[in-house]
Amino acid sequence: MTQLATESKSSDFQDFGLNTLILKSIKSMGYMIPTAIQAEALPVLVAGKDILGQAATGTGKTAAFALPALSKVDPKNPKPQVLVMTPTRELAIQVAEAFESYGKHMHNLKVLPIYGGQGYGHQLKTLNKGAQVIVGTPGRIMDHIRRKTLMLNHISMLVLDEADEMLRMGFVEDVNWILQHTPKERQTALFSATMPKEVVSIACSHMRDPVNIKIKPNVKTATNIKQKIWHVQGLHKLDALTRILETTDFDALIIFARTKNATTELAENLQGRGYNAIAINGDIAQRQRENIIRDLKNGKIDIVIATDVAARGIDVERVSHVINFDMPQDVESYVHRIGRTGRAGRSGESISFICGRERNMLRAIERLTKQQLQEIQLPSVREVNKQRFGKFCNKITKNLQNENGIEFYKNIMSQCQKTSELDYHTIAASLAMLLQDSNEFFVKEVEKSAKSAKPSRDRARKGRDERRRSSKPKDAKKRRFSDSRKKSKK
Repeated sequence: MTQLATESKSSDFQDFGLNTLILKSIKSMGYMIPTAIQAEALPVLVAGKDILGQAATGTGKTAAFALPALSKVDPKNPKPQVLVMTPTRELAIQVAEAFESYGKHMHNLKVLPIYGGQGYGHQLKTLNKGAQVIVGTPGRIMDHIRRKTLMLNHISMLVLDEADEMLRMGFVEDVNWILQHTPKERQTALFSATMPKEVVSIACSHMRDPVNIKIKPNVKTATNIKQKIWHVQGLHKLDALTRILETTDFDALIIFARTKNATTELAENLQGRGYNAIAINGDIAQRQRENIIRDLKNGKIDIVIATDVAARGIDVERVSHVINFDMPQDVESYVHRIGRTGRAGRSGESISFICGRERNMLRAIERLTKQQLQEIQLPSVREVNKQRFGKFCNKITKNLQNENGIEFYKNIMSQCQKTSELDYHTIAASLAMLLQDSNEFFVKEVEKSAKSAKPSRDRARKGRDERRRSSKPKDAKKRRFSDSRKKSKK
């Protein structure tokens, strides 16, 4: 049975028979209307049926499988009951954080992400204490099964997230091996953006009469939003972000990061550089979230750093710019992100940081949105310093509008000048130094050293070609010498 949908069929999450504690969590997070994949998948999974879902990341499918999974978890039982497999550690962390957010009102619930690149110590310690939900990459899950540190005999629900990507990365044998080590009576949910034959094969081999659900993508972007990209190179992303912020005339701005930890870290870094920035993620209580959005509306906060989940429902007209510090997993998420700007018919602008491995994502965005994204050059040190000088002068000029205060401080400065016998230029310079609070006024020139630390692809290719050309004559000479010796022997 295949169900095709583009819009939500239900207007309330209470229609699906979810755990009341789960409903409390999603309500506090601002979830109002289920997405198409949620409306289709939730009733099927709550009913205990297997599901084969075709939907892109960012359409709400994490909630589509996490909400029913958590509704069936017994927090009093510390054994692993839900297993989610993801192709990458970044996605594993993201999915685990979503589970934690949805289950924050469930006492004794423990969610553990396990993936390669992280030490075994923390994972083993948590597994020994007990975790009901395990989210991990196939390789590390297999390691724990072989070590007998992860027992799957209590698994009641198994989820394959981004199945096509997992198989593309060569995990097909690992996935089959793990599935064979789980109880046969388990419930299985498989989600994939595409349906190659390998994915269908897994569905046929390891699922029981799955319900097929296909969500038709509905991708539209506003024409009043200028979409720009910067190819990450040389400079650190934080330094690049700072340059863009200093030279961009924005009213309010939303910066998107991939994980909640990244939002907090980025907010702290920007605060340390003098920006009025704050993080908003799944850990933020509903009342605090409401306060942040209110402060963003009235101008008390200018920059918000958010995850995709946390940014849901942010509708603030003064948001003039969106920056994708970390690119999303799919095109639809990208469209949702940049849609936070250009509200109420106003113009908006988005800037995305693109790494080399994300070029395929860039092509997919341009293909589906039917728009070519404009590549920008990072502002130079001279441009940043010119902007800083202009803002400094404007701050002084604007402060002169307070006539009453100016007269008072003129008298203070006059007395200070007589007492110190310093000229007014020196006094003004001293006050400027106090205002900077030991911070550097101008940005130092670091572009050349940063770029030289990592040679460009063209330079690397040129170097290889030169080495090949230089090696060919020597090889040819050796061959001619060898051939002449053979002839002389004959």
